[in-house]
Amino acid sequence: MDRKYEQIGTAFTCRSFGEYARMFALDDPPIQPCEVLDAAAGASSFTADAARRGFRAVAVDPRYRMTQEEIFAEARTEIDVSTAKLAKLQDLFDFSYYGDLDRHRAGREASLERFIADFTADRREGSGRYVAAELPHLPFEDGRFDLVLCSHFLFLYGEHFDEAFHEQAVFELIRVCRPGGEVRIYPLVTLSFREYPHLERLTEKVRDAGCEVGFPASRLPFIPGSHRLMVIRKPVKSGGSAANGTQDR
Repeated sequence: MDRKYEQIGTAFTCRSFGEYARMFALDDPPIQPCEVLDAAAGASSFTADAARRGFRAVAVDPRYRMTQEEIFAEARTEIDVSTAKLAKLQDLFDFSYYGDLDRHRAGREASLERFIADFTADRREGSGRYVAAELPHLPFEDGRFDLVLCSHFLFLYGEHFDEAFHEQAVFELIRVCRPGGEVRIYPLVTLSFREYPHLERLTEKVRDAGCEVGFPASRLPFIPGSHRLMVIRKPVKSGGSAANGTQDR
């Protein structure tokens, strides 16, 4: 496919709990109790929405180092920019979930408003739901989270970040996942709408570390070719490599 989604740098986008449930093929809602990490979360309202449902949810993103005004302004600008880009490519995208481009934008705006309210409350109360950090180094202890999600960052930016970065990032997500828990990554295609070229080799390394890896169908095939997600189940009893975030190689 010659057409692609043009992007310089990484986008700071807004997605909802409902979108996450569909893209990651989660039970709606997931079984509780559950502590969830949203890695490279952007301005998505998933953490706010999950917290309202009683989950212990944490979002991590490097942009949380900025002031609130800068964060909110960038997120609003991204809605304008991404909508204009999608308008040029909308014949390629599957709008069956959103309805049309206008409703897609309205969903982004609604998600951003929920994010703004929750992020503001978190900064005021110090509840720790929003953490300023970035892959491949996260400031969490080993095995903290029952479920680790990474939406629209790994693999999607496969043309921006090299193979070594992706490998380090995936093993970092595994490190902070509890034994028996899961890491879920979506989508598996790049901004050129092609499958991440090193996916098979990375999958082999993750399996060599003792994890189970599967590729179930996503329920939100919006991006061209984005019909699957990656699910990594961390072993309950690990030989060391997956649990420690390193490889015995």
